[in-house]
Amino acid sequence: MTYQLIEFSVDVGVATIALNRPERCNAMTVAGDKAIRALVLTGRGSAFCAGGDIGGMKRRLEAPQGEVAFNGWSRQQGVHRVQSLLLNLPKPTIAAVNGAAAGLGADTALACDFLMGSERSKFTWSYVKRGLIPDGGGSYFLPRRVGLARAKELIFTGRMVEADEALALGILDRKVDSGELLSAAQAWAGELAQGSPTALALSKKIINQTFERSAHEIFDLGSQAQAICYTSAEHRDAVMAFLAKSSSKE
Repeated sequence: MTYQLIEFSVDVGVATIALNRPERCNAMTVAGDKAIRALVLTGRGSAFCAGGDIGGMKRRLEAPQGEVAFNGWSRQQGVHRVQSLLLNLPKPTIAAVNGAAAGLGADTALACDFLMGSERSKFTWSYVKRGLIPDGGGSYFLPRRVGLARAKELIFTGRMVEADEALALGILDRKVDSGELLSAAQAWAGELAQGSPTALALSKKIINQTFERSAHEIFDLGSQAQAICYTSAEHRDAVMAFLAKSSSKE
């Protein structure tokens, strides 16, 4: 699967990236831009992202036997860089799942902080049907969304999960009408981005580590992060604004 550019726009601090390969069902510089406060990832056409390109799989099998493993490893490094960027982006991220999200496409949606869908949304971790394992983080993300046993069931069967079931299982966080999906996701992203960028970035980094670390380690990370927040312009401005408002009431 190849991640290609696509469509990119920014409106009132919310960046929208659209996977724009509808003829392939959307087989797939925000981090450092302070003007961008949140990211919405969506698709163009009838699918969010249909995962691996079968033509690419065929070419992989046709490579000399001694090169297949290293070629695969090299490809995985690129995939993991993209997924890690989404996971660790220091801003709120929303996947607006406008259609099918299959295989790596489903993993990419789960790499975002939140998933919003419509009646057209559906998910499948279909790797097993190609003799593969989830290679885009599905083995990490999915159990955290639906629990260990249900994640195993979805990965072992590769079955399709329609929108209502996805909402019930916690794969989707919100469901809206398809005609409202992108605007609703952008509005939600804007709402999530209203807080201090410093506090949001540090909170996300800590929360992402919660299941892997002990309570003591999370407390330590929180102490360090709070010390940084104490020095931020947003904290100072918020405190001064509160004090000024209190003084005006006296």
